[in-house]
Amino acid sequence: MNPSSPVTVGTAPLSFAEVVAVARDGAAVRLGEDAVAAIERSRRAVETLAAAATPTYGISTGFGALATRHIPTELRAQLQRSLVRSHAAGSGPEVEREVTRALMLLRLSTLATGHTGIRLETARTLAGMLAHGITPVVHEYGSLGCSGDLAPLAHCALALIGEGEVTDADGVRRPAAVALSEAGLSPVRLEAKEGLALINGTDGMLGMLVLAVTDLRMLLKAADVTAAMSVEAQLATDRVFAADLQALRPHPGQAASAENLTRILAGSGVVASHRGPDCNRVQDAYSLRCSPQVHGAARDTVEHAAVVASRELASAVDNPVVLDDGRVESNGNFHGAPVAYVLDFLAIVAADVASIAERRTDRFLDRARSHGLPPFLADDPGVDSGHMIAQYTQAAIVSELKRLANPASVDSIPSSAMQEDHVSMGWSAARKLRRSVDGLARVVAVEYLTAARALDLRAPLEPSPATGAALALLRRNVEGPGPDRFLAPEIEHAYDDVRSGALVRAVEDTIGELS
Repeated sequence: MNPSSPVTVGTAPLSFAEVVAVARDGAAVRLGEDAVAAIERSRRAVETLAAAATPTYGISTGFGALATRHIPTELRAQLQRSLVRSHAAGSGPEVEREVTRALMLLRLSTLATGHTGIRLETARTLAGMLAHGITPVVHEYGSLGCSGDLAPLAHCALALIGEGEVTDADGVRRPAAVALSEAGLSPVRLEAKEGLALINGTDGMLGMLVLAVTDLRMLLKAADVTAAMSVEAQLATDRVFAADLQALRPHPGQAASAENLTRILAGSGVVASHRGPDCNRVQDAYSLRCSPQVHGAARDTVEHAAVVASRELASAVDNPVVLDDGRVESNGNFHGAPVAYVLDFLAIVAADVASIAERRTDRFLDRARSHGLPPFLADDPGVDSGHMIAQYTQAAIVSELKRLANPASVDSIPSSAMQEDHVSMGWSAARKLRRSVDGLARVVAVEYLTAARALDLRAPLEPSPATGAALALLRRNVEGPGPDRFLAPEIEHAYDDVRSGALVRAVEDTIGELS
């Protein structure tokens, strides 16, 4: 979608593309008419209960382990302010702007369902902050992923009431009250239930899940491209990727990855050079032969995570919630387990796809396994070290990814005087997954750089049109084989091509969209 077009937040679930447009591309938001009607309807229900003599959790009581105290009417505004101030207790580095914008958007989406009891004025101010690029400062630590992402959301709510710090549209950190005033927005004076409605959701971990799924879908295409380049440059066979072989094990991701490899390698002069009857390459190493099985399993896992994310996007996560009949009921929907589990699962995916890419890369560097290539792809082996240490970098990242694959969601530390005695740690799972996704991109980038050098060394044999396009993209910034050069900038150029999607686009511009 066009990031310059505002995203309308209504009662229907947001799409992945809409979340990415607002979070990453800076698109503005506006409330739909259906959201306005739903918000006003649920607010009337809250105001009726606030005026009643019977206590209602979140409206006229304390919170968590303090829920047994009935709060008199004159203290309820203070109750909401105190809730936000006390829960804005994060610590550590500031999280990325795109994460905080995703968190804000997804909280607004829940408010728009009409199940939180928020006032329209409050929802509109939150939308205004997104539209003006005002981003609250949210910290790395503070969420246990149960009762939602309390501390991160509380920092956003704190900015909404004109307190704390934000970054403006230019990325400059400033007081929230100043940024709101300059944008023509007034700080919100919270009323009954509003503080709770602003902080009780899985929005942070969900936003990071949506961004990770988006990135992994692209990176798995990139991994298919670099795997094909490795198969080609290592004189491996493409026959194992045939559709009839894949059909014997009908996993959809495997079929898609194998189809990509077949299409990317089509027309390769390198592959054709050893396709004749005298070719004895029928049992390539697992890292080459089994690329579709590993990449395919990763694809299927990502799509499972996408289903979970889609269900969560369709959810109204708050406690208590306002039901359609006007009842306000406590519930446990804020528990982050469904999101936390798939966040951890995706960290396993990132680690294993990176692991097989590193193994493919390593084969280029060993003259006993590279089928005629010079040791370490060096120009003058012994004088030059070639890509020896690039593989070290890959290995270091893969080792880190394996540590990051240890699940966060199996841990739980009781909190709130044992009221919240089982938590999801979904925010922690999401934070480590972001590092995993970046690490995967860097490992794939080193394979890209190394396979490209090996393809050049196979000249005069011609690569396929698709791998040739990938090679040409890299050669805009990175020279071909020669004596040793400062390698770190070349790895960064390859990383930029992978992470930005330029590598996938170059191939798709040549052979059409990949599966």
